[in-house]
Amino acid sequence: MTERGVLICDAHELMRAGLRGLVDGQPDLTVVGEAGDGETAVAQALTLRPDLVLMEARLPCLDGISATTRLRAELPDTRVLVLTACDRDEYAYAALRAGASGFLVKDAPAAEMLVAVRGVLRGETMLAPSVARRLVDRYVTGAVAPLADARLDTLTGREREVLGLVGRGLNNVEIAEKLFLGETTVKTHVGRILTKLRLRDRIQAVVVAYESGLVRPGG
Repeated sequence: MTERGVLICDAHELMRAGLRGLVDGQPDLTVVGEAGDGETAVAQALTLRPDLVLMEARLPCLDGISATTRLRAELPDTRVLVLTACDRDEYAYAALRAGASGFLVKDAPAAEMLVAVRGVLRGETMLAPSVARRLVDRYVTGAVAPLADARLDTLTGREREVLGLVGRGLNNVEIAEKLFLGETTVKTHVGRILTKLRLRDRIQAVVVAYESGLVRPGG
């Protein structure tokens, strides 16, 4: 089994110790380094090139959001999961805009933390449930009409169908089961959707699905 390297960045030593114990206790994960501030986190990541960075949002010297922006620019293959003490919306939105693949509250249960870590490593976008609900509300509240998006015209009928299911929060396995397709086929469709719509990741695809009216709240 190939181990995936994780860099832990948190200002609090006790939190780093807890995360280190959680990560190193998994057969497929290993901690490759630690940092207590944003500048050190970036320097460590550039040297160690981890698969994943667990990044606290509020770090001294350079905050976690700014550090994430720099990391994603320098190391596009390194994923970032942002952790905060509370699920404030502004942190979540800033983290996603900075290129993070997920946002989770620090006091999440260990099992939930590991699900998020492995999901991010698979290329999925992982959000704290409360944040995910508010993200959807933020993008649909107050919209008097769907926003026209000419990019959707580039999608095939099947790709629009897949995008709609991505917008509803289904993962590739669930989409495959619903559409009676192979998981690899679904993955190919999602990749083409992101390329055609010039999107970075699935969370941006969710936004497009709602803003264009392809997905409706409760639909």
